[in-house]
Amino acid sequence: MARKTGLGRGLDALIPKREGEIPSSGATSIPVDNISPNPRQPRIRIDQEELAELAVSIQEHGIIQPLIVTPGSLPDSYTLIAGERRWMAARRAGLREVPAIVREASDQQLVELALVENVQRADLSPLEAAEAYRQLSEDFRLSHEEIAARVGKSRVAVTNTLRLLKLPPSVKQSLTENRITEGHARALLSLPSPESQSAVLKSILKRELSVRQTEELVRNLTGQRPSTPPKPVQPPEILALEERLRQRLGTRVTLNHRAKGGTLVIHYYSDEELNALVDLIMSEK
Repeated sequence: MARKTGLGRGLDALIPKREGEIPSSGATSIPVDNISPNPRQPRIRIDQEELAELAVSIQEHGIIQPLIVTPGSLPDSYTLIAGERRWMAARRAGLREVPAIVREASDQQLVELALVENVQRADLSPLEAAEAYRQLSEDFRLSHEEIAARVGKSRVAVTNTLRLLKLPPSVKQSLTENRITEGHARALLSLPSPESQSAVLKSILKRELSVRQTEELVRNLTGQRPSTPPKPVQPPEILALEERLRQRLGTRVTLNHRAKGGTLVIHYYSDEELNALVDLIMSEK
């Protein structure tokens, strides 16, 4: 059985150590200005208020968890693998150097590792995660199952998230701005065209519809019948009586027993069977 790597094993499982590299506990100091952001960082939006709070914390306590970087194309230059917010906050706090661990990483690993770090911290919006999955799928030819294994998600979750990229710009913008949730967006995917999706989006925003109300609206628009609620379980004595009637009449019988009265439904599948059932019932009398 192949060994499964990904979110559950942490970033360390995905980053090969360089020969002769110092252990994580002995990170080296690297000038802040020698580090460049990850060009394949999936996160687009960073909360500026949280960044300011992190900068204050770094000024007071320093950086507790080292950044992870990979050598850049120029001497003494590095590219971030993980720790973008810490790096940005360190610059804001005025630090000249930051603790970092140097690792080798391919372009594919730059996507994977940044994605895993953000998933671990729940930092990515649904569309940011979808774009990262798209890069892994299209740029590096990974299947949805392979992506799921690397980020610790189910294959279905990866596939559903990728479908969000098919939404029209108006819906994507509302999702990015947190005006609707991922549940709203997934419900809109059931509509047949971008125009209908945008039109229903307006109703969601105007009427402040919940996800469940949106799903019901979409079902009505697409002509889907709501799912039938499960039938209540009959008491054992009623089920036994129903079975006796089936055996006696030789056909399907449905007994719907209620607190007061109920219905007995006898099914037949041809005129001949109907006549036989009538004769049997009448003769019993």
